[in-house]
Amino acid sequence: MKDALGHEVTTASAACAAALDAATASYLGFKVDAGQHVNAALDADPGCPMANVMKGYLTMLISNASFLGAVDKRIEATEAAPAATQRESLHLQALKGWRAGRNDAAIAAWEAILEAHPHDVVALRLAHFAYFWTAGDARRMRSSVERVLPRWSKAQPGYGFLLGMQAFACEETGEYALAERQGHAAVEANPADLWAVHAVAHVLEMQGRHEEGWRWVEANEAPLEPANNFRFHLAWHRALFMLEAGRVDELLDAYDRKVRDLRSPLVQAQPDFAIDVQNAASLLMRLELAGVDVGSRWAELADRAEKRIGDHIILFTTPHWMMALAACGQWEKADALLAAMREHAQTSGASEADVVARVAIPACEAVRAHRRGEYAAAVDALFPVRAEIVRLGGSHAQRDVLWQIMTDAAARAGRVDEARQLVDEVHRARPADGVPTFYRRLKATP
Repeated sequence: MKDALGHEVTTASAACAAALDAATASYLGFKVDAGQHVNAALDADPGCPMANVMKGYLTMLISNASFLGAVDKRIEATEAAPAATQRESLHLQALKGWRAGRNDAAIAAWEAILEAHPHDVVALRLAHFAYFWTAGDARRMRSSVERVLPRWSKAQPGYGFLLGMQAFACEETGEYALAERQGHAAVEANPADLWAVHAVAHVLEMQGRHEEGWRWVEANEAPLEPANNFRFHLAWHRALFMLEAGRVDELLDAYDRKVRDLRSPLVQAQPDFAIDVQNAASLLMRLELAGVDVGSRWAELADRAEKRIGDHIILFTTPHWMMALAACGQWEKADALLAAMREHAQTSGASEADVVARVAIPACEAVRAHRRGEYAAAVDALFPVRAEIVRLGGSHAQRDVLWQIMTDAAARAGRVDEARQLVDEVHRARPADGVPTFYRRLKATP
């Protein structure tokens, strides 16, 4: 059998191959039914290597260490399956590397696939994910897409998704005009391409086009109905636009109904999903830095945090867990989180273990110290490694909350030189109109 892009699939079942194509389309479109399609592929052919690997991939994307046992079962099933193609064997190699915390090995396997099979959009999207979340390397993320893009035809299924990936990578590397152009082209090709909608939102945020930004997100809400938790991240972007536009009075309602909708079956099914927690904690922190009383909203996030101590699949989430624990004064749990991170850095052998030691731990220490009013300690922890915050993953917009915490700490500690330097660095890194109000307010302070 062959998939929709012409790759050989080791299965004798047409139903299995069709279900894998459907799963790929759903995965690229952030649709909630991707797992259902993979399960259908496995029902049709339990021994299909690519169906087992795809199930493992989707399980890894949950980004929760408690699911690693389920990934192991998929690896075992693939290894016991009939002889796979070289492409499928590389996919298995990537899954094994990812599962073992060797994100560098996973990326190398995906790039090897793309060298021989530039139309393997699953390998491309997963490499895109890994460059963003685990390597913090926007330039390689962009290079990965742009290296294969000329080898695609506009008529091929999924071509628009490549434009969306290029748009986001261009935004993260500071080429905003091309990013916006490719993002719009991707949305025109496929209005349900939420990654492309998201890429344009990032451009508008970086350029300070706030009213245009929240209107853009609202105008593209129709495809959200079948979407997975990514809908909450787009709501977070809308909330940032509202915050910068001065619509602060509306934001707590937006938090409860759009960003952290505890009534949603998606949240109830995965109440500690990594990006959902990032969205929620980051917005609450920004609101507090803007002087807004967020009430008891930190408590439910802190309740989730204890169960995730020792989970380092997505490093960028750990400072957000610390925000919740510290906001609720759960200092023993905060200490346990740091202790688990130190152990991971020393013993895990993960490809990002050094990033945990050099950056993630100082970031968490700074968050804790800031909440305790130990502002000088917060500056001492994070200021020396601020250039490496990018290694935690996440976007410019997402990482800015750590920069705001550090800058606020410097100002409160009377560390005037560091505070001014941090504000100036933000001004140099963004277009003038894109500098968040938080820094403009500090810059205006004598």
